[in-house]
Amino acid sequence: MNILIADAVSPSALEVLRAEPGWRVIASSPKEFQAHLPDAHALLIRSGAQVTAEVLAKAPNLRVIGRAGVGIDNVDVDAATSRGVLVMNTPGGNAISVAEHTLALMLAAARSIPAASESTKAGKWEKKKFLGTELNGKTLGIVGLGNIGLLVARRARPFGMKLLAYDPFVNPEIARDRGVEMVTLDELYAASDYISLHLSLNENTRNLLNNEAFAKMKDGVRIINCARGELIDATAIEQALASGKVAAVGLDVFPEEPPQPGSPLLTDPRVIATPHIGGSTEEAQETVGIRIAEQVRDYLKTGVVLNAVNMPSINAEQYDRIRPDLDLAERLGSFAAQIATGRPKRVQLIYSGNLGKTSSGLVRNAALSGILKRYLSSPPNLINANLIAEERGLSVSESRHGRSYGSDSLTIVIETDEGQRTAEGTVFSDGFPRLISVDGIFVETRLIGHMVFTKNIDVPGVIGRMGTLLGENKINIADFSLGREENHQPASEPAVAVAVVRIDGPLPKTVLEKLLKLEAVQYAQTIELPA
Repeated sequence: MNILIADAVSPSALEVLRAEPGWRVIASSPKEFQAHLPDAHALLIRSGAQVTAEVLAKAPNLRVIGRAGVGIDNVDVDAATSRGVLVMNTPGGNAISVAEHTLALMLAAARSIPAASESTKAGKWEKKKFLGTELNGKTLGIVGLGNIGLLVARRARPFGMKLLAYDPFVNPEIARDRGVEMVTLDELYAASDYISLHLSLNENTRNLLNNEAFAKMKDGVRIINCARGELIDATAIEQALASGKVAAVGLDVFPEEPPQPGSPLLTDPRVIATPHIGGSTEEAQETVGIRIAEQVRDYLKTGVVLNAVNMPSINAEQYDRIRPDLDLAERLGSFAAQIATGRPKRVQLIYSGNLGKTSSGLVRNAALSGILKRYLSSPPNLINANLIAEERGLSVSESRHGRSYGSDSLTIVIETDEGQRTAEGTVFSDGFPRLISVDGIFVETRLIGHMVFTKNIDVPGVIGRMGTLLGENKINIADFSLGREENHQPASEPAVAVAVVRIDGPLPKTVLEKLLKLEAVQYAQTIELPA
């Protein structure tokens, strides 16, 4: 067995692999590793080596890629999957380091440690200037209560802090068991002395902390961000600092890395900035190196799979056969999650015809992956989606019935604390997933790209006003699919209609707000799906 190491890993990780009889470990570099690919059965990488489809074509014997770390942007996962190559990573390997860095920034912000240090080194002795505050008795608002968020909460509690959290997908009872009170985002803003961000980046979280959000916060709030720089509107936080709304900021991440010299976020002494080093500790690097070596070893020896980011235990031929169903499930799950409101409690998957007969477990996980990606900072995948759903207290059921609108279809029902949404889809002969009904109303369109979903009372003029509004705002319509209730009761009352509009680009929030104000429109929501 030939194990190719394309990036530097710890000596302990190498020893895990070298200890196996008959295994040959080839230590290379990101620039030279491709020369060894023809003989490699396993490839271990960090962030330096780029594993593209062309690179994979040079590795006919490759069975597994192990990424020592979380990000897999340097791996063409689709190409790896189509070649039957398993891709693994090590999520959570640096979680403790990031959580500790979060607390370090909180303490530094509370006591102005960087500025006090510079002042003292400059020969000054400004004791009165650097009057700090205690963490004890303060309220910490954690936005995103995933693995890192929980670790931050655990470490903040001994400081005597009250812990609040906002996460639309965490079961309040699970949080309560860990000493954390789940609240709405507005409640968190209003009550928190410190706010720490631990979210993934998507269209719902980009610029989450904006002028509107800062206006809802306490005067003198302190902001910590060790997640993604794009979660904070840079102009808004600069203005909040200038007005005194925000007393201090701790940033390990920036919208642009490295940030431009002279940026107010680098020159303001109340901003503590570090160069994205939250996960950069000796222990974290050692941990992820050893962990990925052990995962690769166990997979090659026994077939045990941990932290896979693509499908396990199926060859390329099987993958090609079921890939359309998996794509449908993930896109339909994402669509259903994006039109649902409230905290998800239950998901029901209903299979019709032949769909899912031989791969319902994978279809289920694909659907859950699409649903959960809206809420989680570490996106789930075909391997771990069901487990994550269980851990988050989401009830999942599966059933099968006769044929519906499509000969082979999947129906996803999401029940939240605010109601229920149902979406049905199928794969047509062109191999691309299509939506065929929403909330029991037939409406057909491709599940792709930028979309707008609306629900309205079916009265004359609604569709015309919607089209005019989009046109006036230079939103080009690619497809406009309509449907309405059939045989509704009482027949004397207008029916409910739905529309799914595919557009050429993102819909601005201001235009969505105008749609909601149109007469007879009951609901409108933007949808973002892969192109």
